[in-house]
Amino acid sequence: MGGSSGGTKGFGTRGGMGARIGYEIIDAVVDMLANGWRRAEIVRLTGVSLEYVRQVDLILGGVYRPQNSDYDPRYLDREERYELARLQDKKCSIRDIARRLGRDPSTISRELRRNRDPRTGLYLPEKAHRLAWERQRRPKDSKIAGDPLLQAQVQKLLGRRLSPDQVSGRLRVLFPDNQQMRISHESIYRSIYLYPRGEMARELKAALRSGRTVRRPRGHRGHKGKTRLVGAVSIAERPEEVEGRQVPGHHEGDLILGSTASRSAVATIVERVSGYLVLGHLPHGRGAEAVCDAVAEAMSLYPTGLAKTLTWDRGTEMAEHAELTQRTGIDVYFADPYSPWQRGSNENINGLLREYLPKGTDLNVHSAADLAAIAADLNNRPRKRLGYLTPAEVLANIQAQDQGVASTA
Repeated sequence: MGGSSGGTKGFGTRGGMGARIGYEIIDAVVDMLANGWRRAEIVRLTGVSLEYVRQVDLILGGVYRPQNSDYDPRYLDREERYELARLQDKKCSIRDIARRLGRDPSTISRELRRNRDPRTGLYLPEKAHRLAWERQRRPKDSKIAGDPLLQAQVQKLLGRRLSPDQVSGRLRVLFPDNQQMRISHESIYRSIYLYPRGEMARELKAALRSGRTVRRPRGHRGHKGKTRLVGAVSIAERPEEVEGRQVPGHHEGDLILGSTASRSAVATIVERVSGYLVLGHLPHGRGAEAVCDAVAEAMSLYPTGLAKTLTWDRGTEMAEHAELTQRTGIDVYFADPYSPWQRGSNENINGLLREYLPKGTDLNVHSAADLAAIAADLNNRPRKRLGYLTPAEVLANIQAQDQGVASTA
């Protein structure tokens, strides 16, 4: 970052953009980023450039300190650090700065020595505030850095495309009696983002499945209109037992689409209790008849007792829903328009599938065997809501219980 004049100098340095645009605006940009504002809105409201907002976010690593979380009044607070930066830009001496802030000169000198940006040597008030805060909260190396065995396990699980939250939970499953193999997901994120120097952080970041160099707030999705379906049965008429995720055999489904030119797609179907995924191969297009055939074949992988209902998005690809019910005995229900949360399990799995089936690509290049391998990979990935068991393990337990009940009947 030291060579980026628009980034580091723009964030409040001697003679840099901080002096020119005003620290009040910098403060506002940081606060809006911390509260999850979208970059375009920050640009519109503050008047700074999009590149400037991006550089501020990059400098801070995408991780922001909670508001009103000062721990020791001996240290400078956030406002004092911004004032220090302003006075530095005016070329005030350390003694003059100390007098104006009502602090001892040694406090100002120590602040500048300790909390300058370690990569550039520049005093950036927001980053200095975060560095000081982290030093108070974590006066020692991260847990991962001090435990090679834990680091190896975390890196191994990240390499299997598990999220930090899944890594944290899975370690408890894999090492139930070993307290040393415990680490929170936030500690993993901090090891990657807040301490970005050194080989360990680079290796962990390389294994992180998102591939991001900074953390980001959740965005917002637009909605697309859907054509009405003839004879569609509303989700409101679905059996009550589906809602609680206690009774297996109820599924959610949709298509994920490939590139526009290829008109390719893959059918995705998720069992609600276990999260178990099956994928429907669509080599002949995504028309209603092709989707009906693919879904019927995919659902045939389940025993009859585990294939009761299917809740689908209101897409015309499911126009043959009555035919599907006749062929398989599965009742098909349709979610309300613009209500993706009604198929939350399916929406989540579709996001995970994009790691394997990227947007804008031709999905026809993937054979049925390829799709089966992808589904197996995800079915063996632990989930938080399952107590960090895998969908395959949960489904196997369900089937074992069903067989046990049948044998005693």
